[in-house]
Amino acid sequence: MTDAPDAEHDSTAAAEQAPREEPSPVARAPLPLPPASDAVRAEWGRRIEAEYRSAAITQHLTLWLIQMGASPDLIDDGLRIVKDELAHARLSHRVHARAGGGALPALRRETLGLKGGGDEPLELAVARAGVEVFCLGETVAVPLFKVLREGCTVPVARRALDRILRDEVRHRDFGWTLLRYLLELPCAPAVRQLVERELHAMFARLRRSYMPPGGAKRAAISDDDRAWGLMPVARYGEILERAIERDYVPRFGEHGVDAAAAWRRSASAPDRPAAPT
Repeated sequence: MTDAPDAEHDSTAAAEQAPREEPSPVARAPLPLPPASDAVRAEWGRRIEAEYRSAAITQHLTLWLIQMGASPDLIDDGLRIVKDELAHARLSHRVHARAGGGALPALRRETLGLKGGGDEPLELAVARAGVEVFCLGETVAVPLFKVLREGCTVPVARRALDRILRDEVRHRDFGWTLLRYLLELPCAPAVRQLVERELHAMFARLRRSYMPPGGAKRAAISDDDRAWGLMPVARYGEILERAIERDYVPRFGEHGVDAAAAWRRSASAPDRPAAPT
């Protein structure tokens, strides 16, 4: 068909001569960000520190797994989590900077690692850290970050929470896989005794973190703070209490550990520092 090129040329020429519709400047302009409060800067600053500390602690835990000759899959998972936590720290730093945050104080080096239990077997130190950091901390982190993400509309903060929430599911699963692995080793009776003996104290530390005195009354924050990925203090306690029945009780119950009793006992546990850090 000899007329096709001419027709195409005519069509192209007509298109080139037609006035082009410029995109609206309003459509191109990014939406203004809500103002960032001191609370926003403080919270994202804490998140930078928490994520960086988690990377260091997980790196140390993974070293212990290597030293005890643990499953290669567990070691690979641990190393991947270290990279995740460092990425979370970088993303949180971007939010902190976008919110107008300045330099943060250096982290105390003694908090960036784990401490063994003296002469106790390495497997027990691994169990203690794995249960408190991952089975407890990372399990409740999943619903926590889900709620934080739901109300977040500031793009840089939303991107950070999207990534963190996606990774937290895998971090949670690492903890329960590690516990199951330890309970299949010859040291299983000692691991079970450690969990039954110390779980209430671990819960007490989690309770103090998520349910500070007077926290239940702090049930409101500004819409701007919510848009930056914050939520009321009272919601932390609600999320933890829901995780007790939905997550901890059935998951520990699979291993014959009464998490409900440990949680009740945690309400009167003495204020002692976390053993693994």
